[in-house]
Amino acid sequence: MHPDYFYYGCAIVAVVISGLAKGGFAGVGALAMPILALAIDPVRAAAIMLPILIMQDAVSVWAFRRSWDGGILRVMLPGMAAGVALGYLFAAEVPESAVLGALGAISIIFGLQRLWVERGGAIVLPSNSPGWVGMIFGVVTGFTSQIAHAGAPPFQMWVLPKKLPRDILVGTTAIAFAAMNWIKVPAYAALGQFTRENLTATAMLAPVAIASTFAGVVLVRKVDPARFYTFIYVMMVLLGVKLVADAVVG
Repeated sequence: MHPDYFYYGCAIVAVVISGLAKGGFAGVGALAMPILALAIDPVRAAAIMLPILIMQDAVSVWAFRRSWDGGILRVMLPGMAAGVALGYLFAAEVPESAVLGALGAISIIFGLQRLWVERGGAIVLPSNSPGWVGMIFGVVTGFTSQIAHAGAPPFQMWVLPKKLPRDILVGTTAIAFAAMNWIKVPAYAALGQFTRENLTATAMLAPVAIASTFAGVVLVRKVDPARFYTFIYVMMVLLGVKLVADAVVG
């Protein structure tokens, strides 16, 4: 297959998955980066996806702008910013193969963790765990998000035990990740990734992202979630193995 066709195929699939995640299939968006990284440099892939995520964040933040927990944001955002900085340093100082391997490892861990949770397993922290624990989870959230746009698991590990009301949880998550995605902008700019070529690719994919977000809103009510999520997380593990293998061989 011609490399351009392979790239565009991976890009469209990745953006559709990201849109479905924002539209209601929470968690599946972490599959987008491993798919796009099959075709292009993982740092470039993340840079192309970042403006799309920011556009999608705007909708979520507007919808839940009155429902959020300021205490959680005050604890986690500094850690998330530090994690983004660590992710930037990692991507700037190590070869592309190491970033590819890190992306693959994150995909494997995320996929296995979600499969475990789907079957009733979970890491349960006390609902009143101290703020420094939340800051550590914030650092992990920022690092994994900077490398793979996959910060949800460590964020949820600290926040979910607090059993927030639904709208407060959704709003807090939306604001936290929207803020973090803006924090990532200078990092990707410093990596030289906001090139005309990358921004053009983002602009071409934006309509697909918007359409797939609305599609997610409709489909989430019609698709058997158990089978859908199991398929997605198994694919994450398999793609993660493929990326790690490519990193080792390459």
